[in-house]
Amino acid sequence: MDLWQKYNCNACHQVYGLGGYLGPDLTNVYSKRGPEYIAAFLKSGTQIMPNFHLTDEEVKSLNAYFEIMDKTGKSDPRTYKVNNDGTIE
Repeated sequence: MDLWQKYNCNACHQVYGLGGYLGPDLTNVYSKRGPEYIAAFLKSGTQIMPNFHLTDEEVKSLNAYFEIMDKTGKSDPRTYKVNNDGTIE
């Protein structure tokens, strides 16, 4: 996603356990927290996460990205089944 890269979100956040360690893994944030919670953080930032002054359209786009990503799998590698051939489920 262009916005994810534009704001270098992966420097602090992970998806599927890959990325930075300052912020939480966001793979399943949509189902865990919901779009309103996500929007509040994206609009205001926190003491650690800067306020990027995102537009309403950017917040909407990032929420859509999180919704789609949430449906594709789980972020916690402890829940993965490792197959004998090295692949995971």
